[in-house]
Amino acid sequence: MTIPIISRIDPMVRLLVLTIALATIFPAVGEGREVAQVVSNFAIFALFALNGLRLPRDEVLLGLRHARFLVPLLMWCFGAMALAGLGLSHIGAGHLPRELAIGLLFLGTLASTVQSATAYSSLAGGDVARSVVAAALLNIAGVFVTAPLFAAMGGFAAADIGIGGLGKILALLVVPFVLGQALQSVGRSWVRAHPALVSTTDRLAIAIAVYVAFSGAVEQGIWSALETEQWALLLGLLLAFLTIGFGGSWLFSGLFRLDRPTRISFMFAGAHKSVVSGAPIALILFPPASAGLVMAPLLAYHLLQLVVSAPLATRLSRSRP
Repeated sequence: MTIPIISRIDPMVRLLVLTIALATIFPAVGEGREVAQVVSNFAIFALFALNGLRLPRDEVLLGLRHARFLVPLLMWCFGAMALAGLGLSHIGAGHLPRELAIGLLFLGTLASTVQSATAYSSLAGGDVARSVVAAALLNIAGVFVTAPLFAAMGGFAAADIGIGGLGKILALLVVPFVLGQALQSVGRSWVRAHPALVSTTDRLAIAIAVYVAFSGAVEQGIWSALETEQWALLLGLLLAFLTIGFGGSWLFSGLFRLDRPTRISFMFAGAHKSVVSGAPIALILFPPASAGLVMAPLLAYHLLQLVVSAPLATRLSRSRP
């Protein structure tokens, strides 16, 4: 009876729960953390190279013609949601540990998910083609936008965004991504022919990044550092962010007179935040000792957005005109 229930849980949620449990019981500390950090860097490089190979450059270029959909979506994802994260970060400051408050700002500056936003948009009756293009464009933009946007909005005080930090971003995110895009003509067919291997590599890279970061959070005492009231406040702030993400994106898209399927695609792309890009970026910007705490709001939000998306997509599908 238990196995069918577990099998219905999103694979990424299962992976994150397992990784957090492993980091809680067997955290990487001392020399072990240094080794894990090196392994994580290689995994992050591979992850972004594969993303560069996989994200369809031709479809993105074709989709750029839909400016009435994509420009507002970029404004929402990296503008309104980033400002919402900044506001919630200020509310949390003084009541939550500094890294958790900074994590709310970091969450706001991230790109949307790829698979889940597209899948739920399809289930809800959204425009799947535009969902694919939106996911690709937002994730390409996120490689270049998230770190400087986070720094510009005040996150530089907590992150390693100096010459060294920029060098790591270029070496581990931008270079492999651009390399993957450049090699699409010879490498994309291989990616398409080995979907299971690519998916495993993706998830392994994410798991390693989360494990290294959360090991630092465990060492800093994340499970005992917060009182019940602080956990409640963090949950309340994340629920507010969810409300802004889903409700705000639906209302904002309505200002541009988009049709219903396009508004559905806009909403899921605009409300979702990606742990796939967020975990590696956090591990690059922050030392392992604080990266786990910064990532905690993202990990919790990722779970909450999936919990909200499933019934919402079903409801939208049933109310189709």
